[in-house]
Amino acid sequence: MDIIIINAVIYTLNPDQPTATSIALRDGRIAAVGGAELRSLATPRTLIHDLGGAMIVPGLTDAHIHWKWTAQGLREIDLFAVASKGEAVARVGQRAAAAAPGEWLTGQGWAQDLWDDRAFPTAADLDRVSPQNPVFLKSRSGHAGWANSLALSISGITSITPNPGGGVIQRDQYGHLTGILLETAMELVERRIPPLNAAQVADLMKKAQPLAWRAGLTGLHDFDPPIAFEAMQILYEQGELGLRIVKNINDPFIHHALTLGLRWGFGNDWLRLGGLKIFADGALGSRTAAMIAPYDGEPENYGVVVTDKESMYALVSRASRAGFPSTIHAIGDKAVHDVLDVYEAVRDEEAHAGIPRHARRHRIEHVQVIHPDDAGRLAQLDLIASMQPIHATADYQMADRYWGKRSQWAYNARLQLDRGARVAFGSDSPVEPFDPLKGIHAAVTRRRADGTPGESGWYPELRLSLDEALRGYTQGAAYAAGMEHKLGTIAPGFLADLTVFDRDLYQIASDDLLKVKVIGTMVGGEWRYSAW
Repeated sequence: MDIIIINAVIYTLNPDQPTATSIALRDGRIAAVGGAELRSLATPRTLIHDLGGAMIVPGLTDAHIHWKWTAQGLREIDLFAVASKGEAVARVGQRAAAAAPGEWLTGQGWAQDLWDDRAFPTAADLDRVSPQNPVFLKSRSGHAGWANSLALSISGITSITPNPGGGVIQRDQYGHLTGILLETAMELVERRIPPLNAAQVADLMKKAQPLAWRAGLTGLHDFDPPIAFEAMQILYEQGELGLRIVKNINDPFIHHALTLGLRWGFGNDWLRLGGLKIFADGALGSRTAAMIAPYDGEPENYGVVVTDKESMYALVSRASRAGFPSTIHAIGDKAVHDVLDVYEAVRDEEAHAGIPRHARRHRIEHVQVIHPDDAGRLAQLDLIASMQPIHATADYQMADRYWGKRSQWAYNARLQLDRGARVAFGSDSPVEPFDPLKGIHAAVTRRRADGTPGESGWYPELRLSLDEALRGYTQGAAYAAGMEHKLGTIAPGFLADLTVFDRDLYQIASDDLLKVKVIGTMVGGEWRYSAW
């Protein structure tokens, strides 16, 4: 044996052996699970690790993350949780004062709904502090961008520039540019920003990786552009990749994979291809999520359709025939409805072609609000609900404000589990922190860290059990990756990916979940992080 772990409280998630106190590991895999008897497997070279009663679970996976975007945030202007527009502008001003004239200033994380007037900011706000540097700042949701006048000018955007398909160039009542770009309109500026090369992205990912281990993560399902995949390959070539990554392929690039004859799951246990990623609509924060009925207080606003149903169907059908499932971003109930219609049609095609449902593990990303008539359709179609529990607590005030009573159908993993759908959990980082404990706390309590909105939580009937939440970050994510026979369970033959907590999550009050510390993260039989 390479390692024998003893004196632990182990929750295997294996129904044949639910708990244990010891694990034996060999060559990066689990060799045996049991109790004190495993000591007999030791050789003179075996390392014995006594964990002193700490809790071990299968390694946690973030099933929806933007890893390049997250890593890149380490060098950008941080506007997350900024409580006012004035503070956001001040941070830009500080960066501008230290920048060379003409240097692009980029940042992320602003959310106008956190500010007193909840109004979108303007280019003029940035012009005052950065007249010589183009500025482009992504919102927390990633579905809105805030540019100054210089950035708009460099990008060739004027008051008469038409809206691109699936996007909006915001204008005021007089037709003047405001500096806000929604959805695909952001690309008009982004393509002017000098890009990082793959080696630079790889270096940023390498710096971000220990932060993931400290959070207890052993794997990620990534949704960023191809340069992220190139950077991940560089890390793998260098022997520096220490997270198991499923790389989904964004819609503009899927034809390259199809032309090459690649299929879902191509790769290895460290880096493998996921599904086709499509955006059906926008987001709640930018009020571009596509809705069946208009936003409360905005009778003309039904959101933005980024990819229409016919185009989605063509993409999903072609990808399925070529061996790829699809994974579609859908926030609003209209977008979710359209995606369900697309999947229903493609499921019929697959049935006629003799393709079993488990061979095409289609996903809906977010399922943020669903119409009650569609509530059971994910289960009926054997679709994966890829959801982010922390969105519920982060967004509940916006949801109540703009969706009103529809919010009872929003952020509702309880509904999908009760109907029999498969559920995988993630963070959507950098939109929210990639900390599974924060997601588990949100799922179990439906409350923020400060206790709001009250003792019972937001729509308390939608709370999950600790076990349900934990399985979303383990077995649900493993199934979505097609790796349920390698990951998500502690059993002989499975990969030795483990997360260690300083206390037993099953035995503490839900209010104490945010006090729990990750004290060890093992990937492939190697401790990538340990607090001992």
